[in-house]
Amino acid sequence: MSLLLRIFILSMSLLSSCKNASPTPVTFLEVKSVLIDGLNTSNNTLQNISANPKITINFSSKLQPSSLDNSLILTNFATKETVKTNFQLIKNDSSAVFTPQNPLKNLSKYSLELNQTVKSSKNEQLQSGIQVNFTTLMDSTDKFPRISDEELLTLVQKQTFKYFWDFGHPVSGLARERDTSGDIITSGGSGFGILAIPVAIDRNFISRQEGLDRMLKITDFLINKAEKFHGVFPHWLNGATGVTVPFSSKDNGADLVETSYLMMGLLATRQYFDQNSEKENLLRKQITQLWEAVEWDWHTQNGQKVLYWHWSPNYGWQMNHQIHGWNEALITYILAAASPTHAISKDVYDQGWARSGAQKNGKTFYGYKLPLGENLGGPLFFEQYTFLGIDPRNLTDSYANYAEQTRNHSLINRAYCIENPKKYLGYSKDCWGLTASDTYNGYSAHSPTNDLGVITPTAALSSIPFTPAESMDAMRFFYFKLGDKLWKNHGFIDAFSLDRGWYATSFLAIDQGPIIGMIENHRTGLLWKLTMKDPDVQAGLKKLGFKF
Repeated sequence: MSLLLRIFILSMSLLSSCKNASPTPVTFLEVKSVLIDGLNTSNNTLQNISANPKITINFSSKLQPSSLDNSLILTNFATKETVKTNFQLIKNDSSAVFTPQNPLKNLSKYSLELNQTVKSSKNEQLQSGIQVNFTTLMDSTDKFPRISDEELLTLVQKQTFKYFWDFGHPVSGLARERDTSGDIITSGGSGFGILAIPVAIDRNFISRQEGLDRMLKITDFLINKAEKFHGVFPHWLNGATGVTVPFSSKDNGADLVETSYLMMGLLATRQYFDQNSEKENLLRKQITQLWEAVEWDWHTQNGQKVLYWHWSPNYGWQMNHQIHGWNEALITYILAAASPTHAISKDVYDQGWARSGAQKNGKTFYGYKLPLGENLGGPLFFEQYTFLGIDPRNLTDSYANYAEQTRNHSLINRAYCIENPKKYLGYSKDCWGLTASDTYNGYSAHSPTNDLGVITPTAALSSIPFTPAESMDAMRFFYFKLGDKLWKNHGFIDAFSLDRGWYATSFLAIDQGPIIGMIENHRTGLLWKLTMKDPDVQAGLKKLGFKF
């Protein structure tokens, strides 16, 4: 056999041998299970984990100890802070128990990440890293000494009143828009602050004389300095000069809805300061002057069957915002009908506000029938602004029973938070309330259909006349359990998100005011009694077909 033939045969033999040989399999280290405080993480999200959790990870093979150094990191979702861990090998070195080097923050969301640097004793590499999310337990200790419910109600009213009394504008006496607004005061929020003055007098936070002097400062400013448009006030004014501060580019004139909140406050105090003294007589006279100057009918824009929200001396009716129900502006139509000088007719209410019945809902959510408004009710301020003064308990008309409307909207809002379909951290039967407020990236009208994970204390607290037990639960929770984060010099902060670890530093007049007034309506009905006994208000309600 020739040499070439032998070489060819040998080559073919080697090639055949290579084809038939089995490749050496590549093996990887695998994670069999992850347990946090003994709970399996197969659902990827665990709740109520301790601040010093024991994290047990079971692997498919014996581990290479040095590969575990810095392999597991815990990251706080809100703050992005990372916590390193220590580890201990168990079960013949095939499992590792990790513990944080520092305690985790309570009531916080964390991400657990195990990276691919982990290797087995055979140098097998982890095929893929893992990530597990979990939330830590709330620190359930009381942040303040326990006091009775009555003491807590008084404390919340008194502390919140400081926003309007201590922080009221020194020239006008009116309420600043927010605690960082400088000279910018708000007409509507000032109306809520005015409503708080009778409460503060009756609760002995201030004297009757102090309250009267503040009211005279306010009415003098409103008459002699504040800019008005057909008797209607702008949303914002300079608290020193009375000049309009534009709310937006074309919103630099009359704001009828904000004016209605201001008038509601003035009419209630006209009833409260009823003594036959020189100063109280003067106050009532000045309030009547302001009240009768408001040209509600001007805002029908030449006799249309609807009220318009805005009018500008520069842009006229270009904002073109008709006021339709259901929302926070029922009081605007009631007072427009109640005016002794510039009243609207009932058909403006029926066609404009009630939209000939189109404001009705009638559906059931979470077992509660909602008479009016959008599905799931919308933000809770819809039920709170008008009913600071107007008593809904026996109020009905052809469109709704308003006791049912206010209570059921509040209960739907709470039930949504309990269901918590978006799984935000912290929502519960005690931590609820979605309404307009500051948020972590600006301002938003929070509601079940606009849920950003932000709870606003005024939502639950200002519903206390409608949901006394449920709102009291929220108040206790906010104060005793979260008080170290929520309770400040002007009461509860505007809003917070446990899911993001965000807590507002702000206070807003339109959110603080309803807390004071609605707590008092729950306790004594004071503001309801004052507003509902006003003859003009009674006439307006009767004119629109309300029974009360």
